[in-house]
Amino acid sequence: MHSLDLAERNVDRIAELFPTVVTEMLDEAGTSVRAIDFDLLRQELSDHLVEGPQERYRLDWPGKRDALFAANAPIAKTLRPVREDSVDFDTTQNLFIEGDNLDALKLLQESYLGKVKLIYIDPPYNTGNDFVYTDDFAESNREYLARSGQVDDIGNRLVANPESNGRFHSDWLSMMYSRLKLARNMLSEDGLIFVSIDDHEVHNLRALMGEVFGDQNFLGLITRATGTPTGGGFDGLTNMVDYLLVFRRTDLAALNGLEFGESDAAIYNEHDEGGDYLTRSLRRTGGEDRREDRPTMYYGIEAPDGKLVFPIGPGGYESRWICGRDRYDEMLGEGLIAWKQVERDDGTQWHPFQKFYLEGREKRPSNLWLDLDGNKKATRELRAHFDAEKVFESPKPVALIKRIVEIATEPDSIVLDFFAGSATTAEAVFRANATDGGSRRFILVQLPEATPLGSAAAKAGFSTIAEVSKERIRRSGAKLTADVLPGSADVGFRALRVDTTNFADVLRAPDALGQDQLDLYTESVKPERTGEDMLFEVLLDWGLELTTPIAVEQIAAHELIVVDEGALIACFETEVSSVLVREIAGREPLRAVFRDSGFAADADRINAEQIFAEVSPATDVKTI
Repeated sequence: MHSLDLAERNVDRIAELFPTVVTEMLDEAGTSVRAIDFDLLRQELSDHLVEGPQERYRLDWPGKRDALFAANAPIAKTLRPVREDSVDFDTTQNLFIEGDNLDALKLLQESYLGKVKLIYIDPPYNTGNDFVYTDDFAESNREYLARSGQVDDIGNRLVANPESNGRFHSDWLSMMYSRLKLARNMLSEDGLIFVSIDDHEVHNLRALMGEVFGDQNFLGLITRATGTPTGGGFDGLTNMVDYLLVFRRTDLAALNGLEFGESDAAIYNEHDEGGDYLTRSLRRTGGEDRREDRPTMYYGIEAPDGKLVFPIGPGGYESRWICGRDRYDEMLGEGLIAWKQVERDDGTQWHPFQKFYLEGREKRPSNLWLDLDGNKKATRELRAHFDAEKVFESPKPVALIKRIVEIATEPDSIVLDFFAGSATTAEAVFRANATDGGSRRFILVQLPEATPLGSAAAKAGFSTIAEVSKERIRRSGAKLTADVLPGSADVGFRALRVDTTNFADVLRAPDALGQDQLDLYTESVKPERTGEDMLFEVLLDWGLELTTPIAVEQIAAHELIVVDEGALIACFETEVSSVLVREIAGREPLRAVFRDSGFAADADRINAEQIFAEVSPATDVKTI
């Protein structure tokens, strides 16, 4: 009876755009109500650090604002192609990116905004050791104590028992916060994220993901048996499980069912012309099983002997059926009702049962996974690829990630893993495609973290974890192609590397530039960068997918890079003639890009724009 609450509607809109700013506050009556954290909202909309915390319900830690600022801050970096590390560079739809995943996620924002169906990550578990993702906001123990208020300005402790391990929690949360915020943007509306974690940080990660994705999008906490006891020398319980936190992007997301295994199908032990089936009593049992609970579900059903059967519970009380009369008539017409004679205190009687056929039936995923191989199997799988060498510590089993892929994706989905590790996710995607003939593709990101000196990986010639990852993809893809997959299957990957921008810093104030230095700043592209390097920066700038097909052509002794069969044509030659420009315009590409220094003078560049305006006015022309 009231008009629309515009304030609530605006809060809903803000919550959709920035779920991290939604919090709880007390109103004038002392009741908890939903509210907007305006300090955090200002931070989301600001290009500088915003101060001003208020008392409210939220997960907080020293460095949180810096982590938010780090997630939003722009970077002057790009992705450079590395053909020599790739497999099927020109045709593959898979990506492997070497570099800091915070940078990679920023660079991928436009090209893959809302396109990723599944994110799976296995981040550092934060067991108490320092980790390699030390962002600019990571701090020393002294800095942590000062920020968290445990020491005063001259370094004296303000509490008798400081949080000896708090620094690790804060650094870890800051690292995860900025990355999860960026990752959320890449999820599709029906996308899902699975994060592996153990009991060191599962409580903090659950709260953090609730803040980033919204508590209403929490789908569950899966407990997985690792098969590997840990905790020797520890007074507490021996740990034999880890966890998977599952969140969705919006309520449009849903989990797929799992195929029945032999043990699941064994209970379908009855058969008729419709196939194998099992039966369940048509009478409601358990809670709300009495007639008064649902009076329309109490009625008589004609048995094979012509008598009416009513839902009578043990002891003679009037119960109810599981459905109303109309639905019963539908099931009867569909052949889904079976009659059996059952023994009761007052003799043998006919009783109706509902049939459940096996064909086409799926099993809903549960939150307890005990039926998969543990971490020892994962180690054996990896050793099989690397001639019995243990080149990576604590890999995840392929079957685990394959199950995640199966319940969270469609056959043509994109899967993102930005803590790639030994690249188990890539092999899981390959195997999932082999199972159902799908064309799923992956984006993997791995930091070039140095392998430990004297380790099996170092002895095998791998200087970084990223090198192990790439080699695992090559070997698993080759093995699957030989044993399982058809030759046309995509088991390649396009290798890219996070690097500084291709463009030189030529911006100078007039009073800082001498006349004799002008020639030093006329070329805006770094001398060691290739046309293909510049192309990928253009793809990122235009928000195009980085697996777009690329071909190189020669026209009048000039090299052209043709993207997606002519949708984009790039010419990064140092000399661009009007004849070449007219030839490119004649192809009417959607986009064309040139190297600015390829034009002898500004007049030549303006003339090129005029040619396109005349020959192909719909083309978007850019010079870099």
